[in-house]
Amino acid sequence: MPARFACSPRDPEFFRDPYPAYRAMRDLGDLFVWKDYGFVCSARHGVVGAALRDRRFGRDILDRASREDLGWPAPSPGLAPFLAFERGSMLEREPPAHTRLRGLVNRAFTARAVEGLRPAIVRLAETLADAIARQGGADLIADFAAPIPVAVICGLLGVPVEDGPQLVAWSHDMVAIYQFGADPAVEAACVAATLAFQDYARSAIAARRVRPRDDLLSALVAARDGADRLSEEELVTTVILLLNAGHEATVHAIGNALAVILAAGLDPSGLFADADATGRTVEECLRFDPPLHLFTRYALEDFVFCGRSFARGEKIGLLLAAAGRDPDRFPLPDRFDPTRAPGPHLAFGAGIHFCVGAPLARLELAVALPVLFNRLPGLRLAGPPVWRDSYHFRGLERLDAVWSGGRTG
Repeated sequence: MPARFACSPRDPEFFRDPYPAYRAMRDLGDLFVWKDYGFVCSARHGVVGAALRDRRFGRDILDRASREDLGWPAPSPGLAPFLAFERGSMLEREPPAHTRLRGLVNRAFTARAVEGLRPAIVRLAETLADAIARQGGADLIADFAAPIPVAVICGLLGVPVEDGPQLVAWSHDMVAIYQFGADPAVEAACVAATLAFQDYARSAIAARRVRPRDDLLSALVAARDGADRLSEEELVTTVILLLNAGHEATVHAIGNALAVILAAGLDPSGLFADADATGRTVEECLRFDPPLHLFTRYALEDFVFCGRSFARGEKIGLLLAAAGRDPDRFPLPDRFDPTRAPGPHLAFGAGIHFCVGAPLARLELAVALPVLFNRLPGLRLAGPPVWRDSYHFRGLERLDAVWSGGRTG
């Protein structure tokens, strides 16, 4: 019987720094029960990686069994629009539907297509960094980390970048439903955002049918009307998923990396001396404090995993960030070490649901971080980071920094 662990994800001490709790979780063994959530979890790298790759665990259990069959309670009636949307998401599907949807989206994330975005990301990062220089400081989340992924994903899909703030607001309201202890107000805001976002996506799709462009949205519309037979609802859901996922996690990844680097007191010129150093720094930031901490799977059948019997429909929580601090895989894991040889961290997941946007997220980090630190040497924190109450995402509310000159860009 797995040991039990109690720790509220809404406890400020926890969401400000969950890593001491993760150490305690790992000490309990391969599997433990997180009492607050009520399901089995793992904080160990080997187990988390194995579960992510084990096809007996998946997301789309309701395609195989009804809620009644699984003994699940009926969902909140008010959440019906969001749950219907979620069920059509690529993140929630299993093969063959997942394979078809991912294949369509993968066309936008080829190495050539992603690398082609580099000049635009450089220009935007330089513009934002220069604005911070003129001001002598900024909130690095609102003034740097957030605008870059929003502009990039809007440009990739072909929707107006000035719509970005509204898209971000809808996205925040939607992902808030995954927070521990979401209340009726959070549910209502989630549904309202879902409906509004769906209307926005349908309008953009209709416009592309009349006037296609050279963008991902037009490509998805063409797939909808072609041999791949992407349904209308799948198209709407995929557009929203890309707009949500294309900025939500990447904003946090950039923000968390900035906080780590500034707190470490290392010389940024060494972190980004060349492409290899930059790549190591990016991977170490993702290992050390990634944006997504908890990802769940369902047992798609009855089976034994890590010596424990799982019943069909049972949930398992996989702690990606805790796996990145596992001393059995990473020596001195609580030390931020940009010279560390890049290891197989799980910040982007693993298996068939490995993050489709990982190449783009890596590029944004590899461009944005060097631009900021090269143009603003001597940038320093102006106060402690302010962490959001948003677990299972880990991200900053604010990251205030000051700069007093010496621009080299």
